[in-house]
Amino acid sequence: MFRNSILRLSSSIQPYGTKSRLVTIVCQRSFYSTQNSGIEFKENSIQVNDTAYHRDDWTNVTPTVLSKLERKLHLQPRNPIGIIRQLIEDHFNDFATFNNVSPIVTTQQNFDDLLIPKDHPSRTKSDNYYFNKDTVLRAHTSAHQLQGLASGANKFLISGDVYRRDEIDSSHYPVFHQIEGLAYFGGQDEDQVAAIQADLEKAKPIPANIEIVDDTVIHAGNPKQDRHSQVVMTPLVAHLKHSINSMICHLFADEPNLKVRWIEAYFPFTSPSYEVEIFYQGEWLEVLGCGVVQQTLLDKGNRHDAVGWAFGMGLERLAMVLFGIPDIRLFWSQDNRFIDQFTPGQINKFQAFSKYPPCIKDISFWLPPTEWHDNNFCESIRGVAGDLVENVKVIDDFVHPKTNRRSLCYRIMYRSMDRNVTNDEINEIQEKVRSTVEQEFGVELREKK
Repeated sequence: MFRNSILRLSSSIQPYGTKSRLVTIVCQRSFYSTQNSGIEFKENSIQVNDTAYHRDDWTNVTPTVLSKLERKLHLQPRNPIGIIRQLIEDHFNDFATFNNVSPIVTTQQNFDDLLIPKDHPSRTKSDNYYFNKDTVLRAHTSAHQLQGLASGANKFLISGDVYRRDEIDSSHYPVFHQIEGLAYFGGQDEDQVAAIQADLEKAKPIPANIEIVDDTVIHAGNPKQDRHSQVVMTPLVAHLKHSINSMICHLFADEPNLKVRWIEAYFPFTSPSYEVEIFYQGEWLEVLGCGVVQQTLLDKGNRHDAVGWAFGMGLERLAMVLFGIPDIRLFWSQDNRFIDQFTPGQINKFQAFSKYPPCIKDISFWLPPTEWHDNNFCESIRGVAGDLVENVKVIDDFVHPKTNRRSLCYRIMYRSMDRNVTNDEINEIQEKVRSTVEQEFGVELREKK
């Protein structure tokens, strides 16, 4: 969604992962064990707890990513992800909260309900984790939007783990976390305006330490929707902006000269739409996306007489900024030297406890004539090396002038966040990577062993 998004969900939704059992993951007759709940890869299905999902041509979910289902970092009170989630929920104290909902959703929920076209690139297998063509690990918490609108709460937050295939570096991981909020006001125009104004009159003023840069206006390039009157849109957008500005002030309370910038944006599910940036340590950083909810979405949720706004934001990016965390893999660390640095309800800077040396390996190969996706290559490496892989980047892209064959060379950086790794250990992993890539993608390795 906002790649930060919109969300929602119903109070009737059951939390996932309430049982803690040994997981045996079987994939192509290979057995993997984790300490998460029961997952089993069978020839024709994938079993997750008590539910079996049939396999088809779309199936690309991996044992590695499913092993993260039970971690739920956003619910761990001493993890920076959980601390920020709680601070935001505390700030929006009149919002209902939904934060323990299964990330396994239908493609209808993940795409169609959010007006994402059938041919949109965000639906591709190279960007998502599919159980089958109808079932996917959610790519955004917005997958629960209609359930939220059905919950009866007119203001609500949803947070959770989301899943996307991605590159490998210090700021990208296949599992990350989002929090989103939505508020709507029902009735006739005069009722909506009265409710919005009453909320604004109760709101605390924006602190003096914030400088707001905002020259956005509603116009043809970032329009109000046809069904919305200007008399309602003016206070509704003011309510949205005050809510977001006050939340940012709450999170950056210790920043002496905070600067916030509003810029126009486009999202298919809001109009008008905005992105919000903060000026932090000498550069502008995007914090979230937001806007006035498309009336079509409210109609789908049987809120035909309502208007509303929504925002969505990624928690990892914000936590890396606020806590000074240099590598996204650290959030998944169970090392007490990491966990014990943090206190619920407080933001304090991370103190590096060690920086272990990296081990760098290259792999080069001729590509097959089929389509190539970096995300699939990175996913394959993660499947072998897990969190020991820190960075993967292309260092050479060559097309042979006579054969027109294309060759790629990738540099893979291995490093553990909590221990030294040996050359022998990494050599063994690298050989498994080479073998896996050769078999899975049909490449021709250029350097033979």
